[in-house]
Amino acid sequence: MSDSTPPGRATPPDAAAIQAAAARISPHIRRTPLLRLAAADLGAPCGVTLKLELLQAAGSFKPRGAFNRMLSHPLPAAGVIAASGGNHGAAVAYAARALGVKAEIFVPEITGPAKLARIRGYGATLVQGGATYNEARDASEARAAETGALVVHAYDQPEVLAGQGTLAMELEEDAPELTHILVATGGGGLIGGMAAWYGERAEVVSVEPEGCPTLFTALREGLPVPAPVGGVAADSLGARQVGELMFEVARRNIGSALLVPDAAITAAQRTLWDACRLVAEPGGATALAALLCGAFVPPPGARVGVVVCGANTDPGSVAG
Repeated sequence: MSDSTPPGRATPPDAAAIQAAAARISPHIRRTPLLRLAAADLGAPCGVTLKLELLQAAGSFKPRGAFNRMLSHPLPAAGVIAASGGNHGAAVAYAARALGVKAEIFVPEITGPAKLARIRGYGATLVQGGATYNEARDASEARAAETGALVVHAYDQPEVLAGQGTLAMELEEDAPELTHILVATGGGGLIGGMAAWYGERAEVVSVEPEGCPTLFTALREGLPVPAPVGGVAADSLGARQVGELMFEVARRNIGSALLVPDAAITAAQRTLWDACRLVAEPGGATALAALLCGAFVPPPGARVGVVVCGANTDPGSVAG
């Protein structure tokens, strides 16, 4: 049967849940590498350690949460169902193919061709419609109620947060010296999982586009509320509001929530290509944009890490 448990009744993952997720998903995901750069390499105010999660299977961090959700429950004959701006859908489709089950993916009209091709390429049934992710999610939940498929939420299920938190576990193991970690935020699954892992051991900093100020708005208002959705990264960071689970973590463990303009995001994409020959999608370059444009000012002695979290875009849009 489909999972209809209201996410607000669940609890965010702790370190033990994240460690269990790491053991569960390790046969299915890549341990992505680090790239340590001097300040001059990127024109940044300090040296930076990049976590190259854009090299993850399916092109983003999303398979971590998708596999953990799917491996934590019996998989029904109807398979799995998800709504996505693109990356989560590709991850669920990838995981479903690996585990031998059907997947049905709902995406909004703004999802780009590269992400659509990924989803189709992994053999999922693709349904595109609605102007925003929220509309695609509503359609997917109605469909799940009909079919009995297991819902794999993009960001607001404890198994998904725990899976995404494995990225932080890896990062701390490989770069224990980091004091500040910049993470792009959409619905909040990645940063929620990472902040749940780090706690107070490092400052986890949220970075959002000005056109998608979801966590910024929630922290200002004191609860998750609808926020605008627009701009160059809306297909990956365009959730209407952050998840209830991650917001519990954010209030305790996220040091600050920053906004960056679209121009800074596209500049960060070009910098990653020019300096490192890395093709990142807009959402994947958003965290780095905060460091390069001055929205994040590292304090003296800071050792900064940045998650480059996705690469599902047309290479010509960055490298052309």
